[in-house]
Amino acid sequence: MTSILNPAVPAGAYDRFLTEALPRARAQREWAPADGPLPALYLSHGAPPLFDDGPWIRQLFDWAQSLPKPRSILIISAHWESAPLSLSASAAHTPLVYDFGGFHPRYYTLRYDTPDAGSLAKRVAGAMPAGEPLHQHPSRGLDHGAWVPLMAMYPLADVPVLQLSMPTQNPARLLQLGARLRPLREEGVLVIGSGFMTHGLPFVTREMFTRGTVPAWSSDFDAWAADALARGDLDELAAYQTRAPGMPYAHPTADHYIPLFITLGAADQPDRPVLTAIDGYMMGFSKRSFQTVG
Repeated sequence: MTSILNPAVPAGAYDRFLTEALPRARAQREWAPADGPLPALYLSHGAPPLFDDGPWIRQLFDWAQSLPKPRSILIISAHWESAPLSLSASAAHTPLVYDFGGFHPRYYTLRYDTPDAGSLAKRVAGAMPAGEPLHQHPSRGLDHGAWVPLMAMYPLADVPVLQLSMPTQNPARLLQLGARLRPLREEGVLVIGSGFMTHGLPFVTREMFTRGTVPAWSSDFDAWAADALARGDLDELAAYQTRAPGMPYAHPTADHYIPLFITLGAADQPDRPVLTAIDGYMMGFSKRSFQTVG
């Protein structure tokens, strides 16, 4: 039996997606100053199985198509926690980071050759306070929390992309970091926090893989997060470890949840309700993804 974990053709769903998506991607209208600031996004990014999940690929692509095409993208992934603040390599065609194991060899040959992002690197450095060191890596490419969803959203790979590390797990400090990035949105930069709304990998069951069963710890956490986001309740969201149902199963580690604080911090009004772009579940994990409003 084939499934997204055992596809007949690895990444075959992505291949089929490209035939219909590329013409639309080429026709996408580019951002202009008259459009005003782009929203900031939080997305659940998946892993190589995303390339075998046709509906999810199209959800991400349709979301990107609903926005003007950004001039560049700054993405913060759950998979790069590093202090001091660090930027990925800005050169064009920097090799990707294949930070996963146990998958078909094809997934390790996928490429996402984006243009030079040197101008964005200088702009991000300029947005940081004088006392905040920012390290520019000469060779570190995008990890899968960045290139996997972006291959679905912007399959032409024609938008400059940089990845920024997460220097802390403290929600207040991440909100402050997002606020520093806020002016970039006015320049056509798409700021993205990339994680997964629930990510209880140690607690995955056979039923989650084979039947898509959603455990209560995942659905309860997702419902709690949806309610807090709909109310713009930053205090509630920041207290997830003690207030959220489903903990610690939904997030045994903080890395896939906390990128949302950078997203919210980058909004003009971080406590304003967000707009949900994607919901539902993948193998029992919540795919909830959203964009800021204002």
